[in-house]
Amino acid sequence: MALRIEDYAMIGDCKTAALVGINGSIDWLCLPHFDSGSCFTALLGDDENGCWCIAPVADVIKTTRHYDDGSLVLQTLFETEQGQVELIDFMPAEPVRSHVVRIVRGVKGKVDMHLKLVVRFDYGTTMPWVSKVDEQTHRLVAGPDQLILRSDIEIRGDDGHSVADFSVGEGESVSFVLSHSPSYVDPPKALDADKALKKTKKFWRSWSRRCAHAGPWSSMVKRSLIVLKGLSFLPTGGIVAAPTTSLPEFIGSERNWDYRYCWLRDATLTLLAFLNAGYDDEALAWRDWLIRAVAGSPDQIQIMYGLRGERRLDEWEVPWLSGYESSCPVRVGNAAAKQMQLDIFGELSHAMSAALKRGLPVVEHGLAVRDALLGHLEKIWSEPDQGIWEIRAEPRHFVHSKVMAWVAFDRAANSDHTVDPALRAHYRDIADTIHASVCEQGVDPQRNCFVQSYGSKEMDASLLLLVGVCFLPPEDERIRNTVAEIEKRLLTEGLVLRYETQTGVDGLPPGEGAFLACSFWLVESYVQQGDLDKARAMFERLIGLGNDVGLFAEEYDPRAKRHLGNFPQAFSHIALVNAAFALVRAMEA
Repeated sequence: MALRIEDYAMIGDCKTAALVGINGSIDWLCLPHFDSGSCFTALLGDDENGCWCIAPVADVIKTTRHYDDGSLVLQTLFETEQGQVELIDFMPAEPVRSHVVRIVRGVKGKVDMHLKLVVRFDYGTTMPWVSKVDEQTHRLVAGPDQLILRSDIEIRGDDGHSVADFSVGEGESVSFVLSHSPSYVDPPKALDADKALKKTKKFWRSWSRRCAHAGPWSSMVKRSLIVLKGLSFLPTGGIVAAPTTSLPEFIGSERNWDYRYCWLRDATLTLLAFLNAGYDDEALAWRDWLIRAVAGSPDQIQIMYGLRGERRLDEWEVPWLSGYESSCPVRVGNAAAKQMQLDIFGELSHAMSAALKRGLPVVEHGLAVRDALLGHLEKIWSEPDQGIWEIRAEPRHFVHSKVMAWVAFDRAANSDHTVDPALRAHYRDIADTIHASVCEQGVDPQRNCFVQSYGSKEMDASLLLLVGVCFLPPEDERIRNTVAEIEKRLLTEGLVLRYETQTGVDGLPPGEGAFLACSFWLVESYVQQGDLDKARAMFERLIGLGNDVGLFAEEYDPRAKRHLGNFPQAFSHIALVNAAFALVRAMEA
């Protein structure tokens, strides 16, 4: 059975990522890329679906772990009656091949260890053919994939598993390197584990030391940015929402989605997170990925794309996997890619505007793409859509969607790069029309607050973003009332729900955890309204919900006190970074 979600930590090489449990087991890894089939899938099934565990034989008295400062090098310390042993896990940032390196180091006494490697390609179903190349090398092949395992010790076969027993004393170390490549090419060259460790630490430290100062929360901000870097796909600049699929938003529910893709809804907030922290190169790569991904016919724009900009993300279910804690179905692909969400147009326009204001170079064809998309949005902005939360029910006139449509035209109307005065005036007229529509139809007249959709009574946490996009000032009475109503109806145990799931608006069974990104948005709302004490108190509580190595899932169950949803979640870490910088700027001011 898989561990709690928060008991995992991520290692990665900016092409893919693995989840390492606090028990020393790697239970999730897709190779060669984030969106490839998994070879370790115990996270969504059991050990027979693939895992790689290295742990003491004797009972563990205490386990502690941390990342090497400023890196994704994970260090886990096991304490037993025999002594103490450290397990170091990392993935070198190699440009082509992916490797998982595991080093076992004796710290105190002499500790007996056991290794169990179960490789099952194709999401836990295909057993490879294992052959011994030499005394230190094994080859595992199935179809197009091969893994090469190199170790310092003898490894033997045992009923479809590769196992080993060994001991490490104080000052001793044993290394294991698992390398992936296509089965039809020569195996990757052997890595020196210690040299790879030094090189990997140097890579991450060099990157993370560029992070801008974020006051008392600098370490948390740096950790979140390292997670975002680890979730980026180096060849293209795309950033996946999470490295996992089908971790449930509610235990035992069908709210299980594949998040190994790149969402346009994250565009502006991701760009701002990188720019706020001083990472212009990453912001530029993300901006360029956005422009390439959406290029084409405006009426074919999607809400998400593959790592390289792929558009076909066909959703299918994996019947042989039992799901995380029996939360079924396990899904690969995401049918929401074909939904209509009006907010993505505003995200793109706002992201391009923010990039230009921060001095990123102009991409002329990007402006042409923007204008083509606005021409299409002009025809469809008044239609209902599925909204930012990708409801799988009847489309509605979501207020956040209409506001982001306003953002799209507002930013273009205010842009110095919209050189045609007539076109600029046209964009302003449309923006004003949308603004008036939202203020007339998106406000509950009794409570004088914005609501989830035209004519509804429900509240939605996405309304917290209205001030951030300058739709209205924070002191506007409708904004203040909206924040108060969200506190009243969406706060649970001090954390924010996305919306009122019991209403059935999303077409799914009720129930989910508090959405962490929305909770960080409420922090920013408090900052905007000048209530810094309230903002700081909530921010401190939120960062305390991260796991022992500072990672956040998509959601949090405050009653069961556990993480929910795909993990680690880029959206949560992005919101943390932006809330921290908003709070620091306000405190300094």
